[in-house]
Amino acid sequence: MGAKVDGASAKSKNALCLVDLPEYVDIPGNEVVVQKMWEEKDCFRTSLKMSEGKKPFTFYDGPPFATGLPHYGHILAGTIKDVVTRWAHQTGHYVERRFGWDCHGLPIEFEIEKQQGIKTSHDVMKIGIKQYNQYCREIVMRYSAEWKKTVQRMGRWIDFENDYKTMNLSYMESVWWVFGQLWDKPGMVYRGYKVMPYSMGCTTVLSNFEANMNYQDVSDPSVVVTFPWVEDKSICFVAWTTTPWTLPSNLGLCVHPTMKYVLIKEKESGKKFILAEARLVQMYPKLPKLDKSKYPFEVIEEYTGKELAGRQYVPLFNFFERKEKDGAFRILVDEYVTSDSGTGIVHQAPAFGEDDYRVCLSAKVIAKNEEVPCPVDGNGCFTDEVPDWKGINVKEADKAIQAKLKETGRLFSAGAVKHSYPFCWRSNKPLIYKAISSWFVNVESIKDQLLENNAATYWVPDHVKTGRFNNWLENARDWAVSRNRYWGTPLPIWVSEDYSQQICVKSVAELSKLTGKEITDIHRDSVDDLEIPDPRGPDFPPLKRVPEVFDCWFESGSMPYAQSHYPFENVEKFENGFPADFIAEGIDQTRGWFYTLMVLSTAIKQKPAFKNLIVNGLVLASDGRKMSKSLQNYPDPNEVIAKYGADAVRLYLINSPVVRGQELKFKEEGVKDVVKDVLLPISSALNFFTINYNRLILSGESFDPKHPISNVMDRWITAAAAKLVKDVTSEMKLYHLYSVVPCVVEWIQDLTNCYVRMNRRRLKGSLGLDDCKASLATLFNVLMITARIMGPFTPFMAEQIYGQLRELLPKDEQMDSVHYHMIPEAPEAFDESIIRKVSRLQQVCVMVRTIRDRAGKGLRKPVREVVVISDDQQYVDDITELSDYVKEEVFTFNLKATTEEGDYVETKAVPNNRALGAKYKGESAKIRKAINADALNVAKMLRKDKKVTLAGCELTSEDIDLVSSCKEGVSGYESHASGQTVVLVDMTDDEETLVEGTVREILSRVQQLRKRAGLSITDKVGVYFETTDETFEKAFTKKLDFMQDSLKSKISPLAERTDKDKILVEQVLEELTLVLVMA
Repeated sequence: MGAKVDGASAKSKNALCLVDLPEYVDIPGNEVVVQKMWEEKDCFRTSLKMSEGKKPFTFYDGPPFATGLPHYGHILAGTIKDVVTRWAHQTGHYVERRFGWDCHGLPIEFEIEKQQGIKTSHDVMKIGIKQYNQYCREIVMRYSAEWKKTVQRMGRWIDFENDYKTMNLSYMESVWWVFGQLWDKPGMVYRGYKVMPYSMGCTTVLSNFEANMNYQDVSDPSVVVTFPWVEDKSICFVAWTTTPWTLPSNLGLCVHPTMKYVLIKEKESGKKFILAEARLVQMYPKLPKLDKSKYPFEVIEEYTGKELAGRQYVPLFNFFERKEKDGAFRILVDEYVTSDSGTGIVHQAPAFGEDDYRVCLSAKVIAKNEEVPCPVDGNGCFTDEVPDWKGINVKEADKAIQAKLKETGRLFSAGAVKHSYPFCWRSNKPLIYKAISSWFVNVESIKDQLLENNAATYWVPDHVKTGRFNNWLENARDWAVSRNRYWGTPLPIWVSEDYSQQICVKSVAELSKLTGKEITDIHRDSVDDLEIPDPRGPDFPPLKRVPEVFDCWFESGSMPYAQSHYPFENVEKFENGFPADFIAEGIDQTRGWFYTLMVLSTAIKQKPAFKNLIVNGLVLASDGRKMSKSLQNYPDPNEVIAKYGADAVRLYLINSPVVRGQELKFKEEGVKDVVKDVLLPISSALNFFTINYNRLILSGESFDPKHPISNVMDRWITAAAAKLVKDVTSEMKLYHLYSVVPCVVEWIQDLTNCYVRMNRRRLKGSLGLDDCKASLATLFNVLMITARIMGPFTPFMAEQIYGQLRELLPKDEQMDSVHYHMIPEAPEAFDESIIRKVSRLQQVCVMVRTIRDRAGKGLRKPVREVVVISDDQQYVDDITELSDYVKEEVFTFNLKATTEEGDYVETKAVPNNRALGAKYKGESAKIRKAINADALNVAKMLRKDKKVTLAGCELTSEDIDLVSSCKEGVSGYESHASGQTVVLVDMTDDEETLVEGTVREILSRVQQLRKRAGLSITDKVGVYFETTDETFEKAFTKKLDFMQDSLKSKISPLAERTDKDKILVEQVLEELTLVLVMA
């Protein structure tokens, strides 16, 4: 099929004929042919050139890493982006679409460290940063070819040749400029010493939003430790922790000021402990089940937390005894302590907990921006400050520390607890919280502006904007933008040894001027050794660059500026297109790219970076679990595309909950259903048009796509096409992709199952030449509308339809690709009455089919009569007007539409429980009882007066539903009701119904034989028959002329066949033999 897209294939029998389409539709194969045509004719670039000068529609493509292969999440986001940008282009905009690559950061470094066996930062220093970065350069684009192949195979039009890479000098220079804009704002950038999430696996600090990306349920130690009171060592304060490795750094214990604490004495051991009364269960888990008289302790004294403040305790270890003079090893007070878990006394290690740091700072145990006891190195191992476990990873030291505490008598109990714990999103190793020196962006100072700018944006779905994202902004904390890593954009900060002199470099030219060096690269291996003279003069050592690089999220958040090398180039272009009209990514970017875009644009441009945003949910395996290569719980994307085609995958994804920000359990059957319900039916309609168009041309007639129409079905499908354009245009303005596919599916059903099905005889020419030309012109025009409206959603199928029909357009409208055409303009008005009429026709047909299915009587068997009863006269008039179509579609001899129920139907009033309950509350039960007691008369009164008074309340159709059904005792008829419409079908058979049913059976068998013989629509055959069945005999006798006209073939008894008749195919059954011969 796709081979005909460019009109290169041979045509059938006449130069004016369209290329015959194969009976078997190879959707994936056709798509490959279309893709090849796009490449050969450079269709994407041509479309861009054609749209130059039009109003720009700015789109930002969030950069993926090329260190892994694209998965369904990438395919989903790419499809959403392609749909929206294609739509923008085809509605009169110029849409630049550049692909981007995230080239720096942990994903690349982590791959290198696995590849090179690098375990610690010391290993990096051994090979050197230059060699390390060279390794990163070599793999950064490892899978770029596979990415390009998959992206293009999915039909996405995006520029790979004019892409941007975050490792390019131009991009990195703009990142420096962005940071420079922040630097120049007083207080916006500062160097601080804070407790931050820290990845031992990647040896770097992480931002708070990165720490929230990968929580896992784990089992950790659960230990209760004793701290003897200095004044009376027989009394111990008791604290609980799940991080025994932090205990060597303990500098304090914290209690809540108003919480009730108790001094208890164990009855058996005589030991005395102080802890929160509400948390006695931590030490004695069976306590809730015991009678108080059986408690294993007695309460000696009670205190409030503030009464315990300042009391000294004996340290667990002597590693930091020097801090005692600063007020360490005392009871501190703060309201963050809770009674939800633990003992109500919290152990304080200020280097490893945010609250610990804050509490100890407030108590002057530590000083602001000074180093605190932190005996853990960058690799997560103890330093020589804790010699007992020097060089051991902190998590691995937990058991040894517990053993030591047991040995010294300070371990009350030890167990395990299962809880949710943050892991590194890249190395998948547990994070720790660690005090570290970092460079921060003061996000908290612009929180109000962030909230204002967020309110000015439009999100789909909106609840992510107003909920998750807004909440994140309201609780925004300062952003640690520096990383102790190697492969990234270096922080452009040069400082003196004491940090009193600081210079932020904002461009390559400025660095060259300050250093006197020619600059061709600004990665660490190129700039770490560059020095800048101290502004104070030659008597001072030169300034050196700080060792950190930027968080890669800072780089991706700088993308709007850096992709265009702004402000060093493209100033006017950038400023005319900022903020972006549209971006889209997954819900995981709520705390990632969406956040960093918003922070940086608010800080430097005082506006959001984007206007419209679609957030997609996560694509999960069919079992609801995360897709996993090791579990092999999902089908390979490339195999699914090869099997069903990209269009099917695209429609399946954008018609799912995932486009509403919800989760999708990916099921291959869903993709298959799209092929069955959408792509094959539209292919069938295109093939049917081709066959009958060629039939018209071969008969010597001409085709005019503007042939006047008057037939009700032609007017209906034309109006339905106008409604499709209007509905899709309306939904796309709202970025409601999920509402578009149902419109398209309904349209395909209307076109194929209703229009083509009900007008087959007209399209074939059986009802006259004018009718044939009118119906073919109608089908042609709506197929062309289908191609254009579906272009952004199913670009391959749209191209195939257009390529097949293009030559029937006027010469000045013929283009190489459907994607050069604009979306048809949504009509201001269309004939809505004709849509209503055919909708009612369809409803009646469905109701008749329901009755037939229930009775086991297929559509090949006629019924004597169908009665349609409705109290709506307009409904009756509509069905009467279309009665010929209804009769043919449901195969009945007679159709009666009436408002009179007669002896067939009765209508009862049924309470609308929801409406009554909401409106009348406690009175609703009494009203329901009154309705049910006289349901027939209530229905009559409501129909007559439009209202009825019951139980003292005036009720209307909002309170009461009218339900019609077939009366008991009506023989021969089966009924089905829908609302106030009832359909009855006379199911009794007689000779006429049996003969007509047999005729349909014969016609069907002949068509099946033609198909078996591989005959085309134009091949002429003769039909011979032989039967011993009385009903078949009557069918041939009474309906011979009708069957010959229908089949366009002469039908004769088998006894009349001569040897000259060449048999093509035959079917021999007990009741009937059929033989097809060459005519």
